[in-house]
Amino acid sequence: MEEAKQKYYFNIESGEVLDKPAEPEGHFTLFATGEEIKDFREYLRENYKADWATFGNAHLPFNEPDREHAEYDNTMKGIYAMVYKLGDAEAKNHVKNMGILTEDEFNRY
Repeated sequence: MEEAKQKYYFNIESGEVLDKPAEPEGHFTLFATGEEIKDFREYLRENYKADWATFGNAHLPFNEPDREHAEYDNTMKGIYAMVYKLGDAEAKNHVKNMGILTEDEFNRY
């Protein structure tokens, strides 16, 4: 038996996935199973780690930040691909109009 999808709210600024929106605006509406939300939260954790690596690297002299930036960019693309995959029509439209994902990337994550 397939697990039923539930409604969640994702705030990109805070990185929070909630059962109820904290604010009336400023979030994406997602419909996901518990397993899909678990996977989505893993992308958020990876993004958080990549963000801190980029921040830390910025404070080291003579260090090239390319690897950390690439990791951060990839996790952000994964997050937006998941928003597209799990989101309502408004979320899908928003991500599509951003133009940051190729057709292949919409399906990769």
